[in-house]
Amino acid sequence: MKIETKVYLPADLARALDEMAARTRRPKSEVVRAAVASFLSPDGSERMEAAVTRRLDRMSRQIERLERDVGIGSEALGLFIKAWLTATPPMPDVAQAAAQTKGRERYEGFIEALGRRLASGRTLAREVTEDLADQDSHASTHEGPASGHP
Repeated sequence: MKIETKVYLPADLARALDEMAARTRRPKSEVVRAAVASFLSPDGSERMEAAVTRRLDRMSRQIERLERDVGIGSEALGLFIKAWLTATPPMPDVAQAAAQTKGRERYEGFIEALGRRLASGRTLAREVTEDLADQDSHASTHEGPASGHP
């Protein structure tokens, strides 16, 4: 048995209803029945929550991958800068061929070192922090009385 009900809708909602009915080629009353049933359904909110949870989980995994990728990029750049600053002497123009060969060797070494560092979990940030701590402790041993340290 169907009961007729009169409902007042704002103009924009009435237009959206007309468009949905036309787009789906269904009577407006059927669209309204489905919307009301969905709204009143006790599991409707659970379905919505599950959908939001799935989206949040997917976004969390994407963010974790981005963090990993940014970490790898940062480590690669940091390791490159450290190696370049400490090991690259200036080359005269006449030694370009030798410099290019040496550059290829260094690049291969860089890739190997980057792979080892990433596999070990050791980060440049931790290394820098440890180096600073070592420098501070070394400096403090030279400020006070002789401690027997070089």
